[in-house]
Amino acid sequence: MTGSDLPTDFFRREDESPDENFYQTARLTTHIDDATIANITEFYRQMLVPADRLLDLMSSWISHLPPETDYARVSGLGMNQEELEKNPRLHDFHVHNLNDQPVLPFPDSSFDAAMIIVSIQYLTRPFEVFGEISRILAPAGKCIVAMSHRLFPTKAVYAFKALPPEDRCKLVASYMHQTGVFEQVSFFDRSPMNADPLWLVMGTKLKS
Repeated sequence: MTGSDLPTDFFRREDESPDENFYQTARLTTHIDDATIANITEFYRQMLVPADRLLDLMSSWISHLPPETDYARVSGLGMNQEELEKNPRLHDFHVHNLNDQPVLPFPDSSFDAAMIIVSIQYLTRPFEVFGEISRILAPAGKCIVAMSHRLFPTKAVYAFKALPPEDRCKLVASYMHQTGVFEQVSFFDRSPMNADPLWLVMGTKLKS
């Protein structure tokens, strides 16, 4: 599956006004249940190591990383400066609109893992963004995408409102596959009982 295989309206939104308008006010709240957040943190605990250089894409005021672990570097890229300034895990951050400018402001092979947490549904140019993710990841680097069922309906792309969860995960997997450099693209259902669901897609970049 590539961008050309999909309906032209898949990545359109109800509200196509500038994203800066929507995100200009800081939202210092969580968007999924505490149990779901705990499962994201546990997944990080299993998949990441302290020596990793991490890129928190579409970041906010919280990165859900294990509190007991200090990582070599944690960079954030998001839409609201106040939220990013309040994130205690970030060593540095960039205010950057991926829908306007999908090119990431980092050199090749800068990171060992890139994460997008419950925000993938807002990307209007995902194939370009994932091409950039593949560029900035070092060999054997991981890309982790976590999804749930909550979203801002006017800013989410049509695909994530129309497709069932299994097909959303397949769509995200296609973002990784189309780069030609991710292997072992895997799906994980880490949904807690009686809380928001949690579906994860993780790909690992080829070692060479």
